[in-house]
Amino acid sequence: MINRYFNWMYDLVCVNRYSKRLSYRKLLNYLFQTDFIYIIGMDGNRAEDGINLRYRFGHECGYADAEISNYLDDRQCSVLEMMVALSDRCEEHIMDDPDIGNRTGKWFWDMIENLELDGMSDTSFNECYVEEVIDRLLNREYGRNGEGGLFYIPHCPYDLRSEEIWYQMMWYLDRFIKN
Repeated sequence: MINRYFNWMYDLVCVNRYSKRLSYRKLLNYLFQTDFIYIIGMDGNRAEDGINLRYRFGHECGYADAEISNYLDDRQCSVLEMMVALSDRCEEHIMDDPDIGNRTGKWFWDMIENLELDGMSDTSFNECYVEEVIDRLLNREYGRNGEGGLFYIPHCPYDLRSEEIWYQMMWYLDRFIKN
């Protein structure tokens, strides 16, 4: 079931339109194996969204909640789960536009690009580099404007290192809504 769940998440965000037809299984697997640790309390909501993604998978694939609990709830939310759930929430609750179609993958790959991980396809995967980037993210050691984090916002009046991920995303999305 763990492999099916990983493949389900991979498919949610790796539509050819957004993943540039390269395989990113190594990168996404690394993110899946890495616990999402947060230091700002409200980011616990992002972890909860990641855990809830497991149950969405179960419902869409015909698994009972008890099966999901038995097979997938033996660990905390991963970085991949948090990012996929955040991308999904962004699309479904904020940026939904039937004329454009589902952009869950776009929001996910925007975060991957902002983290500067878009060069980490399977053929050029560098685990040491990815580990440094994810440590920087989890320890909030990126730029005050989010450079090197999930959401880069040029000329941001806030220090994004001290703001919860949800607010960072809202400010990042402002530029899409205003255009």
